[in-house]
Amino acid sequence: MFLAEVVGTVVSPVQIRVLDGEKLLIVRPVKPDGSATGKTRVALDRAQAGVGDRVLVIDEGNSARTILGDPKAPVKTVVVGVVDYVEMAGGIVYDHRRRGN
Repeated sequence: MFLAEVVGTVVSPVQIRVLDGEKLLIVRPVKPDGSATGKTRVALDRAQAGVGDRVLVIDEGNSARTILGDPKAPVKTVVVGVVDYVEMAGGIVYDHRRRGN
């Protein structure tokens, strides 16, 4: 599982059956302070996230298939939660309520 920021959405007119009706997001892994780390990837959205949201992402096939309830689903990366805030020893380093202020 990793922390990420949603940076975009994906629209695909042709999909496999398991993705029908699912929203796909482009997520960029980030450190707790918001600085980018790692490569962007496409993730299935199960948390009703949107562009600019900080999210928790599972990036492991068996966990993704369990969430979808389909043991044969060709899915690896899933957004499973929207982050309200990140707190570390020095205090809060991210708070969604202050986003854009």
